[in-house]
Amino acid sequence: MRIVIKVGTSTLAYPTGRLNIRHVESLVKAMSDLKNAGHELILVSSGAIGMGVGKLMLPGRPEDVPTKQAAAAVGQCELMYTYDKLFSEYNHNVAQILLTADDVLDDSRRRHFENTLFRLLELGALPIINENDTVATEELGIGDNDTLGAIVAVAAKADLLVLLTDIDGLYTADPHKDPHAQRIQRVEALTPEIMALGGGKGSSLGTGGMATKLIAAQRATEAGVDMVIADGDKPALLYDIMEGKQVGTYFVGRSK
Repeated sequence: MRIVIKVGTSTLAYPTGRLNIRHVESLVKAMSDLKNAGHELILVSSGAIGMGVGKLMLPGRPEDVPTKQAAAAVGQCELMYTYDKLFSEYNHNVAQILLTADDVLDDSRRRHFENTLFRLLELGALPIINENDTVATEELGIGDNDTLGAIVAVAAKADLLVLLTDIDGLYTADPHKDPHAQRIQRVEALTPEIMALGGGKGSSLGTGGMATKLIAAQRATEAGVDMVIADGDKPALLYDIMEGKQVGTYFVGRSK
């Protein structure tokens, strides 16, 4: 099975921007075990800007583009160093791919990306993909890694896209505000009513909210890729997802 796992900044880092060691180690352990079981895995990882904020000891997520890009340049090094170190403990090689909007919009560049991605999988490597935040801007960039996760899942012809995030699924209302909000376990079709459940932005260090996750679900399921939104605080849930247990919210991909 080919699985794309997208992990958000709020899962990887504390609000300070410093690495959440317990979460990252749990994620790497679960992914390594699934890879040992024969699955092909691709990780779409946020966190470059957030970790750069922590490394540079900035007071919070920068508002200006040059500081965002500087934080991303510092944070991406820290991020890949951490992944390389942890995955190597389980004898897995990682590969870094940084993308811009042009890389997925331009046919020729997208083919080069896809060829590289498929070859890395053939070679047994674990691709780790992020937007190239040092050159991307909000006007020209992909925008968020939920969207990037869906783009990668479609390009990779994945069977499943898993979004590990700071909420354990799609709810009938905002569970932070409405105590009667109920989690929706399964979504067969992304109706206007379902799309309307999307909220605003997520954590202070990241860029995604439920709205971006529903747009990602739309992109993935239209291409026949199933998608799950699950709690990023519990990376071991990946085992339950692979065993077909009810976890988070499951979006059913259209029949190919």
